[in-house]
Amino acid sequence: MALDLYQTPAGKLDKFIFDALQPDSTFLRQAGQAIDTICEFLKTNCFADRPPPRIKVLKVVKGGSLGKGTSLKGGSDADLVVFLSCFKGYSDQETNRAGIIKEIERMLEKCQQQKHFEVFIEQSRWPNPRVLSFMMSSKTLNESIEFDVLPAYNALSLGAKPPSQVYEELIQSCSRGGEFSTCFTELQRDFVVDRRTKVKSLIRLVKYWYKQHVRPYKEYLEKGESLPPQYALELLSVYAWEQGSRDRAFNMAEGFRTVLELIRQYKHLCVYWTINYNFADEVLAGFLQHQLQKARPIILDPADPTGIVGEGSRWDLVAQEAERCCHQQCCMDLYGVPVQPWDVPPEQTPKGSRGFEIHTGAQEHPASAPQPGPAYTSACTSNQAMAIQQPSLCTIL
Repeated sequence: MALDLYQTPAGKLDKFIFDALQPDSTFLRQAGQAIDTICEFLKTNCFADRPPPRIKVLKVVKGGSLGKGTSLKGGSDADLVVFLSCFKGYSDQETNRAGIIKEIERMLEKCQQQKHFEVFIEQSRWPNPRVLSFMMSSKTLNESIEFDVLPAYNALSLGAKPPSQVYEELIQSCSRGGEFSTCFTELQRDFVVDRRTKVKSLIRLVKYWYKQHVRPYKEYLEKGESLPPQYALELLSVYAWEQGSRDRAFNMAEGFRTVLELIRQYKHLCVYWTINYNFADEVLAGFLQHQLQKARPIILDPADPTGIVGEGSRWDLVAQEAERCCHQQCCMDLYGVPVQPWDVPPEQTPKGSRGFEIHTGAQEHPASAPQPGPAYTSACTSNQAMAIQQPSLCTIL
């Protein structure tokens, strides 16, 4: 039976996280061994019997909650992104990944007996799947682990910090926002894994709240609708701490309450970071201005500027539950007084690296803004000013 967050006093949230949410060291060690087993399989067995030219696994990057250090007790997952030599660009990944996934699935079923583990592979409903999902169990694992294996193009081959041309190529190749975000898994992982331990605890708490109290809203979704992904709430948790506290021993209830408050104000959210990309490059500057003119909420992926995390999702349902949560014991002090959130604006006025002010428009359809794709670069380099219909504010970090 799941412990009830809503019946936990605000002053005991740290204990709740430690007792109910944080995996113990034994499981983390076992999970690490399981991940190493799958990684070794991917590197040495996957394409061993394939005729020349042989596909080489350049590297395997561990993401997901286990890779980021934010896993929950009884619900751990690992994203393993396999960077392959056969992908020479983003288009290769798009065209050839289905065949690669089939090959990995075939070898995984073949090797599981000799490796002493068991896998249950989830069949994809899509004709061109981007991921192979399976559950792994073994005699040494107390809990099963969910794996997502994603083949990807090695866009960061020149190093962890991408030069501007990497993002220029991405903008030209991408027809849908976040389409190739797997290529930047290392940056997504490092954005969270480098945070202080207590910030990761806040992320765990927010993820647990999402799992227990937001996911049930799926039954209200119409065909084609979706809830925002957990990653959006991870980013909001980091943003809340960066803007509201930065104290390593912050009050957990205040941090949680701040994330809820930001969710309640989703219609005004505009958050992004410039740790991996910024306004110094002309093409990127124009593209970012275009992105920030889009309808709220905007939570720009710090690793992939084409990805607005949770775009088009049913934020209203998440906000509805956030409102309800604010009136529960977890958001009340010992005297029944509501815990106050930190003073964190959903959006601010930033300054671009060239000194110009970045304004954004909240209209549903920005006027004549160029779209991502091959034509975008020429549109940006002409230095034409963006049409700004309704200026508002935006946060730059």
